[in-house]
Amino acid sequence: MVIGLTIDWQQKSIERLVDSTNPRLPVTLIGAPVRCCCHTMTHWFHRNPLKATAPVSFNLYGVASSPAASKICNDLRTTRARLLDMFTDATCNPEIMKKATDEYFSLLQGFIVSLDGTTQENKLRFIQNFKWTDTLQGNTPSSQQDAVFELVSIGFNVAIWHTKFASRLAGKENITEDEAKDVHKSLKTAAGMFKYLKEIQIPRLISPAEKGKDLEPRVIDTYIVQSQAEAQEVTIARAIELKHNAGLIAALAFETANFYQRADHTLNTLDPEYSSKWRKYLQLKQHFYMAYAYCYHGQTLLASDKCGDAIRSLQEAEIYYSRAEVLCKEYRQTKGPGSTAKPSEQLFFRKLGSLIKNTLEKCQRENGFIYFHKVPAEAPVLELKASYGLAEPITFELPPLSDQCTSEVYATFDLTRGQKDDKAKAKPKQDEDIKPVKEPDLKPQKDTGCVIS
Repeated sequence: MVIGLTIDWQQKSIERLVDSTNPRLPVTLIGAPVRCCCHTMTHWFHRNPLKATAPVSFNLYGVASSPAASKICNDLRTTRARLLDMFTDATCNPEIMKKATDEYFSLLQGFIVSLDGTTQENKLRFIQNFKWTDTLQGNTPSSQQDAVFELVSIGFNVAIWHTKFASRLAGKENITEDEAKDVHKSLKTAAGMFKYLKEIQIPRLISPAEKGKDLEPRVIDTYIVQSQAEAQEVTIARAIELKHNAGLIAALAFETANFYQRADHTLNTLDPEYSSKWRKYLQLKQHFYMAYAYCYHGQTLLASDKCGDAIRSLQEAEIYYSRAEVLCKEYRQTKGPGSTAKPSEQLFFRKLGSLIKNTLEKCQRENGFIYFHKVPAEAPVLELKASYGLAEPITFELPPLSDQCTSEVYATFDLTRGQKDDKAKAKPKQDEDIKPVKEPDLKPQKDTGCVIS
């Protein structure tokens, strides 16, 4: 039995939040003057740790043979240090992060883009070594003498920061409408940055991405899809909060469950030692939203006088919810990077269980008194055709090249100078661990029952 679910995003009852990057595209349902933009979940998330890095001095030992060249090196060092500080500053917001990122990237491009009017590689691209850990594989770093590797690694951390910022903001006790919009935007910004790195910058690396590391397709694809899925949860939260029709909520929940399933399948060939906990999170989210989809779809069927089908849909919701309960326990027991949250004990989780139980009981009562419909053996198969409403990544663009990086200054970087000093300088061991980033406390203030992860 196949039930078609089609979202009519043109219906007048849906209030839209228009994405500032594309004012013609209705992307979510936030928009009415409601204080709390959420419904049944707060602070339920899995976040892998930030990447850690070794200090970089940008001391080119005489290669920078002019005051302007030396100033670029000094400014690279200071803007990098300032940006790294922002990753652990609990007061940092997206505007501050963008400013810090733009300042560093505008200078770093002077080591990447061609500045001599030719198509040849920038002579400074491979002059400085950079070390970065990975979000899944502990404190042992990867090392590349490549400014593009630095750009990719910093960009990756900025995207991770946006997902963490969204989690912290969503965990507030009384989240406002504007804050809910910021959560939604931060998650789409993260997805857009991951996508940009994957499609534009990572292919430029001389050394290919190592298997299981952050820059390889399976890992970065999962980050992209997870960010989109979590942005989509904000849309669902708003639809439930404003009591939009059950068919709309069922369709959105179904799409979100598909996001999580896709993300989980992307990780299924990674080493379980460092991917198992992440996968448990993706799996329990998939089952949770499938339970939501079948629950609200059951309401739609009941409203259409299809009580037998409604009962079967609610029974399927119970099955998915029970499996989600098991996955919650497995997530807590699985070792690996990420959160130690207890999602099954949160109000959002318990509310869905009660909603399924009460709706099923109502359908069964109605069927016993009014409809007397036969309950199908097979659950309805949900199909979705949506033109709008799914969270799309916000396109990322690099800032303009710094005014300091001119062809005249570029000419004063002399690679024939300072090589002897550079070789004489002691280099750290390649396998020397880097201390992990000390991140802000992510504990929720209070379980308010909000549904933004």
